[in-house]
Amino acid sequence: MFPKEGEIGMRIVLLCGGSGKRLWPLSNEIRSKVFLKLLKTENGASESMIGRICRQLDEVGLLQSTCIVTHQSQVEITRNYVGEHIPIIEEPYKRGTFTAVALAVCYHHEIMQVDPNETICILPVDTYVDTDFFRLLHSFPVVLSHSKAALALLGTKPNQPSDQFGYIVPVLPKENDEYAFVRQFIEKPNILAASQLIEHHALWNCGVFAFNLAFMLRYLKDNGHPVKVASWLANYENHANLSFDREVVEHTQPVVVMGYEGQWTDLGSWTSLSSHFENRVIGSGRISEDSVSSHLVNELPYPIEIISVPDIIVAASSDGILIANKDKANQIKDLLSQVPQLPMYGEKRWGSYQVLNYWKNDNGIETMIKKVCLTKGTSTSYHLHLKRQEIVTVLSGSAEILMEDKLYRLVAGEALQIPAGIKHGIKAVTNLELMEVLLGDELVQEDTTRFTINW
Repeated sequence: MFPKEGEIGMRIVLLCGGSGKRLWPLSNEIRSKVFLKLLKTENGASESMIGRICRQLDEVGLLQSTCIVTHQSQVEITRNYVGEHIPIIEEPYKRGTFTAVALAVCYHHEIMQVDPNETICILPVDTYVDTDFFRLLHSFPVVLSHSKAALALLGTKPNQPSDQFGYIVPVLPKENDEYAFVRQFIEKPNILAASQLIEHHALWNCGVFAFNLAFMLRYLKDNGHPVKVASWLANYENHANLSFDREVVEHTQPVVVMGYEGQWTDLGSWTSLSSHFENRVIGSGRISEDSVSSHLVNELPYPIEIISVPDIIVAASSDGILIANKDKANQIKDLLSQVPQLPMYGEKRWGSYQVLNYWKNDNGIETMIKKVCLTKGTSTSYHLHLKRQEIVTVLSGSAEILMEDKLYRLVAGEALQIPAGIKHGIKAVTNLELMEVLLGDELVQEDTTRFTINW
């Protein structure tokens, strides 16, 4: 009954958000975990979560019908990893999966003019699966059509009780080999309840949801939500942090589930992620032989030695250093929520930057020193800042700086001061390294007015 790849139209929505806390310090608000190039490939190289999933979607003919939802602070780094051909839907604030899905639904309906009968498939980016997992997605349109279900899910058989996943309890016996109707959906039960659910042949929820566009448009209208993109964006900050699972799946019938029997890993912890590393040591350092099951990921230039300490993760970057038992490392998310963190490293479409120092004096003037790297031929946007001035010094390479329609050419050792309120942009004539000193009353990303991306 299932179609061959590409026979029935379907739109893929990749949810690519995240606060960057769970895999801190390698991840932060700007570089979330999906961009970390830590996964081993068959040829011995390393790739990111988003790079892997895009490669696999391409292999099964679904990448050309894919779009990505992410927070506006991660749009540029996302472009670096996926290129220019995939539409990116920007969230002005970080909210739950329900809000992200609703925005994507309105985008497909209003902007892309998608047929209401077409299938929308929601995918998380932080899963590690074989390519067969994505081939199975092609079955969703037919499964929804034949079953007359409102939602179709993907589940896999649990290998142990866990309180980290949702559970799908199927109606047994199944009516056919392809799918089962869902009797109950339970989001992240405790361990005892999870054990009981497994006894009733419950499946782990893989975080994949498929539905006809018309279903979600009707759901939004029936529950008093808008179906216009502008209406969502205008009130985005005031929306609650709701999950699609709790807001929609738990209250919808009929629902069906397809089973996936291959490898499936949720890459939401250091334990699961490190199991896919090529080596136990990434970066400068060593681990003693008796430090069983320990891993080191070091982005700093200083070596780290681990001696006789098993089952730990040591992760070091310019944002900080984490030393934790792998099973307890997720506690960092709660700890970071209590203290605001200034991201010390970020990636943009033109390159990357690293914050070397930051302080505020007694008069409230903030100072930040950044090392900025631009790739040859790229440029920042043409923009201005109202609350800060910049002093730019070229460390290596050659730059062109457009300042209020006057072009300056700088080489290594030369500097230029850019006062507050002055339009400017920096272009890399060659690969370029800069030192930027920022001084102002408030050094925030919001103090940026862009006039054009390319100039």
